[in-house]
Amino acid sequence: MTTHTDTLARTEPAPPAPPPAPPSSEELRALALRHGLTVSGARPSLPAYVRQLWSRRDFITAFATAKLTAQYSRARLGQLWQVVTPLLNAAVYYVIFGVLMDVQRGVPDYVPFLLTGVFVWTFTSQTIMTGTRAVSGNLGLVRALHFPRASLPIALALQQLQQLVFSLGALVVILFCFGEFPRPSWLLAVPALALQTLFSTGLALAMARLAARTPDISQLMPFVLRTWMYASGVMWSIAHLTRDRDLPHGVVLALQANPAAVYIDLMRFALVESFTGDRLPPHVWALATGWALLVFAGGFIYFWKAEETYGRG
Repeated sequence: MTTHTDTLARTEPAPPAPPPAPPSSEELRALALRHGLTVSGARPSLPAYVRQLWSRRDFITAFATAKLTAQYSRARLGQLWQVVTPLLNAAVYYVIFGVLMDVQRGVPDYVPFLLTGVFVWTFTSQTIMTGTRAVSGNLGLVRALHFPRASLPIALALQQLQQLVFSLGALVVILFCFGEFPRPSWLLAVPALALQTLFSTGLALAMARLAARTPDISQLMPFVLRTWMYASGVMWSIAHLTRDRDLPHGVVLALQANPAAVYIDLMRFALVESFTGDRLPPHVWALATGWALLVFAGGFIYFWKAEETYGRG
């Protein structure tokens, strides 16, 4: 005899089967790779990154030119401030250091010496300062468009180079007024400036990454750059300073190997006739080339390694 309980047991539906387990992250990654999908904003390989930068060279040039044009667009003197600003700085330095502190003693042709140092130093310092704002100052562009982020600090370094070339035209006129005329050594300014550009761009790339993560660095950099300027012989001759004082050998080597001082001295050697080779540190061209290649390669790779993080967070 079949009971009511037996009937219920035969008619009760079976429990539903458990849902399938979700695919693991490894399975999803393999599926994405099989269909050609990649992570949005993922860092490409270094050779691919260089090719991307080269393919956007027109954008880099146009961005640099547009920034340079807009920099003084609201000023009455316009682009003349590119020349007036370093000239005013040089005038202040001449009064303080050349007249009041009398550091021009023992430095022939002090005004061309000082002007060359100020113009060259301004290029390096401004390139580094604009590098600190390359990413943080263009977040809208970084978040809206996909492009190699190194385009920004490189474009801003190119902007400063364009400004320096414009300023050097005025510097040449001033050198004429002080009896400095073209001679074969002036051609050395081209490789010296090229090496300085590589060095400054590498620093701008490194500072762009640091400042993107820690914005306070851009507030600290003016003090760091001012200290570096005083150690770079912008207003005085390092060779004259180290010769007349009993300084430790390590300090002398550090002052002579200072990259900013090396590039300033090379430009003085090229443009100022009285600045002779005995004022240059030993192996100066090897130093200039080594600093340029080391800092540019290091800064570029350091920036590239954080490519996927810019504009996020």
